[in-house]
Amino acid sequence: MKEWKGYTQGVNLGGWYSQCDYSKERLDHFIEEADFQIMKAWGFDHVRLPVDYNILVKPDGTWVEDGFVRIEKVIHWCERYHLNMVLDLHKTPGYSFDEGEQEAGFFTSSGYQEMFYSLWEELAKRFGKYCDRVAFELLNEVTEQAYLDAWVRIYREAIRRIRSICPKATILIGSYWYNSVRTVKDLKGPFDENTVLSFHCYDPQLFTHQRAYWQKTMPSDFVMEYPVTYDILKEKNQEIYHDGEMFAPFANEDTIGTEFFEKLFAEAIKTAEAFEVPLYCGEYGVIDRADIASTLKWYKDIHAVLTRHKIGHALWSYREMDFGFTDARMDDIRDEIIESGKIE
Repeated sequence: MKEWKGYTQGVNLGGWYSQCDYSKERLDHFIEEADFQIMKAWGFDHVRLPVDYNILVKPDGTWVEDGFVRIEKVIHWCERYHLNMVLDLHKTPGYSFDEGEQEAGFFTSSGYQEMFYSLWEELAKRFGKYCDRVAFELLNEVTEQAYLDAWVRIYREAIRRIRSICPKATILIGSYWYNSVRTVKDLKGPFDENTVLSFHCYDPQLFTHQRAYWQKTMPSDFVMEYPVTYDILKEKNQEIYHDGEMFAPFANEDTIGTEFFEKLFAEAIKTAEAFEVPLYCGEYGVIDRADIASTLKWYKDIHAVLTRHKIGHALWSYREMDFGFTDARMDDIRDEIIESGKIE
């Protein structure tokens, strides 16, 4: 499979320009230049920068210059420390992966879609000159399968408009079910050589999202170690997520390991190979409520498969956000995690 050079191992800067209170204090200081030096010292070659539309555009459609200046500052910090960057539109007018955001209508509203296109045209005009080190991710985590046809039409038009401004920009596209690796196969081409197919992986969510307070069906006292046998995964996945299919191909008595990720990624890998484009895991990680030894084991298993297939990846997330890689809890295992994720 085609490898995405310069984007082999990275980290998300979640909660900085997205999923936050947008206060000046937050935008100025949640992540600072010194953090980029740390990320480079860890051996990362890129960052993924989630950005919400409201730091870039007002409700009346006028641009918020401060937001663009902030993105440019991040680009320059990345350049200083030899890091590439994925610019991820985490929320757009009329759509957010988080239903609590009260954003709706994007996939049926031509007005919202035009705002989306205009925003990407503006981003391409301003930052297309950095296309050798900045990639554009059109939208974070389309949720429902019902949106697929509209999403295909929208991303094709967005690509056309961006290409008219910056022909060589690398553009990332994800699929539905929150950018699930299982739905990459449903993305519709053709794709040119500067396209990357993106997915997120928090599977099995029973482990990576145990006691996640934002998941309505997740019990506040649910605890799971990793690895665990498939019979337990099947039972608990049906009980909590009402989905017993994910683990059906595996024997009950077997214990989850790298073979799970191999089977999980197989169709997406075939799809990327068929289109002759790279595959990229833009988010993955383990909640801060999980057992630390289990956390290390999960990272090693998913990394074994990501690195074997040369799938670039960015873990979620650098600081806080319930998944903080800089948390003190990670101090004893951080180096092992980083080492296991290196693509040679």
